[in-house]
Amino acid sequence: MPMRTPRENASWIRDLRAGGPVQAETLTDLRGLLLRGLATSFQARGDTDQAFVEDVVQQALMHILDHLEQFQGRSRFTTWAMAITVRLAMSALRRTRWQDVSLESMTAPIEGAPAWDRDDTTSPAQHAEQHAMVETLSRLIDEALTEKQWMALTAELGGMPVEEIARRMDSNVNAVYKLLHDARQRLKHGLETAGYTAEDVQSAFA
Repeated sequence: MPMRTPRENASWIRDLRAGGPVQAETLTDLRGLLLRGLATSFQARGDTDQAFVEDVVQQALMHILDHLEQFQGRSRFTTWAMAITVRLAMSALRRTRWQDVSLESMTAPIEGAPAWDRDDTTSPAQHAEQHAMVETLSRLIDEALTEKQWMALTAELGGMPVEEIARRMDSNVNAVYKLLHDARQRLKHGLETAGYTAEDVQSAFA
């Protein structure tokens, strides 16, 4: 049986838009490529299995069909499609990691923990500076940040993806980015008003 000639970029786009048997055959070919590529990329991970790979590839195929107009031909079509698939897989893994973690639980340890702890390597002067700065930050958090800003900022610092923070807040990514930006600006302005600079913060905790 003769080997099939690899599709060019234009052929992939044309056949995926064709509908009917042509589109179905092309989707089958693309699905096979993505299954093999994703399985190879994630074979060393212990938190994925074949069912996960198949679910992600199915999502990727639907996403690719809905966004064909975004392919600009700067790479091979299959490279572009694989990049989408890997991105969806990583997002799915991040959601799985954080699915049982609430935003409230991320702030609880911080609220219950000591505001600062002395490092034996710091000098008395540096220790006093750290203490004063932490007290200023604590006051700013109470006075300058809304509950949502503090919750989002704490979750982000704890490693939770912005997409997941947005989902937990019944919001969207752009709104959360704005929330985080405003929170940082308020803290920065408050520290500057209190007489601290970025260099002061860095040197105090270096």
